[in-house]
Amino acid sequence: MRFNGLQSRSGSFWGITGPPGAPTHLSPEEWQMVHKSVHVQCDEPLDGVKDGILEDPNLCNYRPEVLICSKGQTKNCLTGPKIETVRKVFSPLYGNNGTYIYPRIPPGADAGFGFAIGETPFPYSTEWFQYVIWNDTKWSPDQIGPDDYQKAAEVNPFNVETWEGDLSKFRKRGSKILHWHGLQDGLISSDNSMEYYDHVSRTMGLNSTQLDEFYRYFRISGCGHCSGGDGANRIGNNMANLGGQTAENNVLKAIVKWVEEGVAPDTITGQRFAKGAPDGKLEYERRHCRYPYRNVWDRKGDPKNPDSWKCQ
Repeated sequence: MRFNGLQSRSGSFWGITGPPGAPTHLSPEEWQMVHKSVHVQCDEPLDGVKDGILEDPNLCNYRPEVLICSKGQTKNCLTGPKIETVRKVFSPLYGNNGTYIYPRIPPGADAGFGFAIGETPFPYSTEWFQYVIWNDTKWSPDQIGPDDYQKAAEVNPFNVETWEGDLSKFRKRGSKILHWHGLQDGLISSDNSMEYYDHVSRTMGLNSTQLDEFYRYFRISGCGHCSGGDGANRIGNNMANLGGQTAENNVLKAIVKWVEEGVAPDTITGQRFAKGAPDGKLEYERRHCRYPYRNVWDRKGDPKNPDSWKCQ
């Protein structure tokens, strides 16, 4: 969804950070420092559990200025230009005349920035603009800006933007959507999925209860790009754990049960294994709520017990 915007956003990071050695460029170690700072501000203080997981990044109003270097300090801190880089990465991308292009990378997803924010320009975006948008191999990612974002939106090759809000025909034929997104996805912003769901709601004039009939979106905390991450991210989304699960903790089996038996999932139970491996010890399970519900700890039970969390 919103593929043109995604490529514009991914390409824009190089213009924001600059190359290694630039005053605006953060090293991997500095991004790790930002990641830890995000959790100090937005993990336990917001959901009550210190587990390295932001259950709802939308509640996090991260302030990177806490990392600013004091006079004479050169280690374990960030300069003003680098703080500005962090601010821009955690902000939406806009184009000419304030046109909205793509949402921010949410706080907490910064651990996965290696996909798009690194020592070189993001190659997928570079080749997208060179070969598809401009048909010009001399186009340089160093020059990316609002005119490029606008051109991509105008060309929209193959209707790749895929931002249709009217799913009436889909709904009428009895089809179902089980949509999920990892909240630690550092490549494709999970805010994009939330915005699409809301776009469908507005376009079709349906509230969440009405959308539940055919479209349910699950936000998977602690899950990275497609899989991996720091939390209960095993939901049948990995070749290692496709079999032997029930519809409660396997998204494929969940949608099969919904289509074939008419039983829609209210939650998806994710599993967290030791060292992240499914053949390791199961550390805990957590039920992930369908949007717009939020997963809330009851402040009493064991946080590793899924019954200690409620969708509110």
